[in-house]
Amino acid sequence: MTEDLQTGIIRISDDVVATIAGLAALETPGIAAMSGGISEGLAKKLSGKNAQKGVSVEVGQLEAAIDLRIIVKYGIPIQEVCRQLQENVREAVENMTGLNVVEVNVKVEGVAFKEEEVEEVARLK
Repeated sequence: MTEDLQTGIIRISDDVVATIAGLAALETPGIAAMSGGISEGLAKKLSGKNAQKGVSVEVGQLEAAIDLRIIVKYGIPIQEVCRQLQENVREAVENMTGLNVVEVNVKVEGVAFKEEEVEEVARLK
């Protein structure tokens, strides 16, 4: 986001938007974990940006588009979890940044049957 005011310019980085989206996603009931590729998982672990795992964003001057890769908990309707996830992420990003979120795309990459399996499924994705 760029705002040209008389006092200066405000820019919000992609990393900030990705962190907000990732934290909002993890707070959504029914989401077991975020999913990232092997190389992405290693890069995020090394850089300390675990909140961004499974999150890709494109941030323009006034709008943002967000892609999420998730693992859902078994037994919960996936469609309902994903709709709630989209709403939570959109609301968090718009409220904190002032950006208009034009889309929140969700890719379900796994189902976790037990809490212990969440880490294993996330690691394999």
